[in-house]
Amino acid sequence: MIRAILFDLDGTLADTALDLGGALNRLLAEEGRPAVPYEKIRPIASHGARGLVELGFGLHRDAPSFDALRLRFLDHYEDGFRNETVLFDGINPLIEGLHARGLAWGIITNKPMRFTDRLVPTLGFSIPPAVVVSGDTVGVPKPDPRPMQHACAQIGVDPTACWYVGDAERDIVAGRAVGMKTVLADYGYIADTDRPEEWGADLRIATPLQLLELLPR
Repeated sequence: MIRAILFDLDGTLADTALDLGGALNRLLAEEGRPAVPYEKIRPIASHGARGLVELGFGLHRDAPSFDALRLRFLDHYEDGFRNETVLFDGINPLIEGLHARGLAWGIITNKPMRFTDRLVPTLGFSIPPAVVVSGDTVGVPKPDPRPMQHACAQIGVDPTACWYVGDAERDIVAGRAVGMKTVLADYGYIADTDRPEEWGADLRIATPLQLLELLPR
């Protein structure tokens, strides 16, 4: 029996790509480099600071300058993480539909607490999440299963009674590792080079509200 639906944040509940891209392009401008167009940023947005620094600078994560650039990216994001971020269309009707069925809902994201704790309350969720787990809440991010386990412990629900919805491979890997049913948000930040058909999601949705159609009555 399903008792809770848990979600990724970036690219699943909220469209954060414009603010993430703005931070990247401000950092690139500081370095005298050309801006990256939005159409190249959007598919990478779910990969966070590391993925965007890789995109903008063409650096491997082992490069000596990589971590310093990542930290500077986060400082730029600090200056504009709430400028243009909004919920995807249909998120609040979805959450209200889950509530009407007696299901709890929550967030498990790799976004650091320094942003999540301030962003989530401003997004306008019609029903607040029962739990929010950030990328550094338990010291490790997804695809490690510990954030999933922590979220379930916080709401007192066994992982096997949860569905997890996300738009990245690590979301599906983490959910499956703890026995959750996994749902891939095809409307999210998925690159042309990704192979989502190989990620092993149990279900896929083209819009947020489609999730309600898949839930058992």
